[in-house]
Amino acid sequence: MGTEPASPKRRRRPLRTFLIVVVLAGLFGGVWYWSGHRGGSAPGAGMRGAGGARALPVSVATVRRTDIRVWLNALGTVTPRNLAIVRAKVDGTLLRVNFREGQMVKLGDLLAEIDPRPFEIQLAQAQGQLMRDTALLDNAHLDLARYQELLAKDAIARQQVETQKALVRQYQGTVETDRSQVADARLQLEYTRVTAPASGRIGLRLVDPGNQVRASDTNGLASIAQLQPTTVVFAVPEANLPAINRRIAARETIPVEAWDREQKNRLADGRLLTTDNQIDPATGTIRIKAEFANRDNALFPNQFVNVRLLLDTLPQTVAVPTASIQRGDKGSFVYRVDAGGTVTMVPIVPGAVDGDWVAAAGAIKAGDRVVVDGADKLRDGAKAEIIGPAAAAGRGREGKHMPKASGDKQRAAASNAPSGGRGSAE
Repeated sequence: MGTEPASPKRRRRPLRTFLIVVVLAGLFGGVWYWSGHRGGSAPGAGMRGAGGARALPVSVATVRRTDIRVWLNALGTVTPRNLAIVRAKVDGTLLRVNFREGQMVKLGDLLAEIDPRPFEIQLAQAQGQLMRDTALLDNAHLDLARYQELLAKDAIARQQVETQKALVRQYQGTVETDRSQVADARLQLEYTRVTAPASGRIGLRLVDPGNQVRASDTNGLASIAQLQPTTVVFAVPEANLPAINRRIAARETIPVEAWDREQKNRLADGRLLTTDNQIDPATGTIRIKAEFANRDNALFPNQFVNVRLLLDTLPQTVAVPTASIQRGDKGSFVYRVDAGGTVTMVPIVPGAVDGDWVAAAGAIKAGDRVVVDGADKLRDGAKAEIIGPAAAAGRGREGKHMPKASGDKQRAAASNAPSGGRGSAE
């Protein structure tokens, strides 16, 4: 039996398979050439890690051991150390006011005057009554002396002498009463001169001259608030009371700081003065009073302030920059960068915050470098290129000679450099 000739379809299959293999080989060769030769000669190729992975620019700071101050934050109100109401102690017509609203006054300064004429008359009447009764007492003394001489000669009854002695004692009592009335009238006259009951800043005038004032007026003429020194009252949780009491018992000075409403400006430095004698059961807090010298009058009565009380100091504690702490589903962590630029995610437990540093517990130690800026795209095991202020400036100068493809890296380095510099300096 003879062999059948091959069909045209069977002859074309080897040719088609060969062409497919050639095309695929060309594609793979082009990809290899582009990633190997082209990628190796392009600017920014040094920012690639092993296996071609791109190294991300970051700023770092060094973990250190330092003293961490434990601050207790609270909300407080400025309260004058002394707040006195200037009141009239007698009724009368207000003749004149001798103070300017808002001025600083001292204890005993003359502030206002009330019409003294009615009180001058009362004083004169009391003095006249005293003079009359004093004369009667003197006459009774003379009569008693004569009666005693007659009694010695047995020319008068003893009963008459005893009666005269009683009359002398009666006049003596009357004279003492008159003297007290004179003193009272003189005191009422002095009260027509209204003086400052305390030193401090006087407020707005509440009564104008020409008006009738009374000792029973509740508002008084004005108020005086002592501003130097002044106090701030705030509340802290009862759980902090034992630590505060231990320091008070040890006669330690507990520093207290007063900050403005936005916590941007420190207004004054002071010290803890005392605590209240009971805990508020409704809030579980205890009221505390701190004293401030307030020499620049930065604290004003009834002003709202943020208070920071130095509760304790943790000596030589491992601390990381606040900017380095990241938070995820499993808690807080930091990105640690080793000498080779490899990033490792390290879980930590943040503790007390002191300015820009936070006490941290975990597998982190002093000397480690942690990322403070540029952590948005980092992952565990990624490659990082450390960008500092000098490197960022150098990249900025070279930008005009670099291809557009590396512009993103240049902008990232420039934007990360300032914050990274601050973290390192601190």
